[in-house]
Amino acid sequence: MTKEDFLKALQEEVLEYNKIIATEKGDWIVKGFIDIYRNIYTISIDTKVVSKVIEILLIPEFEKFAKKYNLKLILPAQQNFYPDLSFVCSETGNKFAVDIKSTFKDSKDKIKSMTLGAFTGYFRNRESTKNTTFPYQEYQCHLVLGVIYTQVAESANEKEVYSLDEIESIESVIKDFQFFVQPKYKIAAASPGSGNTKNIGAVNNLEKLINGQGVFSELGEEVYDDYWTFYLTNDMAKALEIKRPYINLKTYLEYKSKGIDTLREHKAEILEMNEEEINEDLEGDEE
Repeated sequence: MTKEDFLKALQEEVLEYNKIIATEKGDWIVKGFIDIYRNIYTISIDTKVVSKVIEILLIPEFEKFAKKYNLKLILPAQQNFYPDLSFVCSETGNKFAVDIKSTFKDSKDKIKSMTLGAFTGYFRNRESTKNTTFPYQEYQCHLVLGVIYTQVAESANEKEVYSLDEIESIESVIKDFQFFVQPKYKIAAASPGSGNTKNIGAVNNLEKLINGQGVFSELGEEVYDDYWTFYLTNDMAKALEIKRPYINLKTYLEYKSKGIDTLREHKAEILEMNEEEINEDLEGDEE
């Protein structure tokens, strides 16, 4: 299976996921947590809690998807490992990384901040096995499976405890789910997720997010990789005691353009110099 085949298959798969986690009215099927005494404690609207529960609900579906396409699903060994899901093709050995990201939208179709993973660590040292299931460079593609939803303004009272017989009267805290799958670089922004964090931010326009129309979608994954590999936050630059090389795409263009005309004018000389250096090294090895 190629990365193009995998992307298409997963994009088609998530079209059915609304039926798994939502009612016909669009309400979330999860009402809370139940104890052995049949008491129900309503679920928090906290995005981290919601995200984890959605992931738990979908894991069995990802396993079915893997078996359907002769893939092996590998879950991370630890909570902070990348990615959330690793799929390995049984025929080719190709690996595909999928991160599950969820957030809510407002009335203007703007999403709450979404981060797409670190731009340090394994992202920069792509041979590293620290905090990642497989080295970053071994994956054929890096995808985001996004879940966008609406928060219910007047959700269930978390202070109350309900009985199992009252489950139908408990209002869902979220509703109206939208699923999408896109390559990570196509939905990435040119700024961190929030503040001085070392996580890549995502575009906040819902249509652009779902359709993979972020700022790097036309520039390509190579530019995305280069931009984020050398991006420095204020704190990172201070620690290195240097000026930040760029802070956005405009200053990145300026930074990359510096000296390029001069280098092009002297391209032949530079190539000759490199050739001389190689010959010198070879002569030294022969001695």
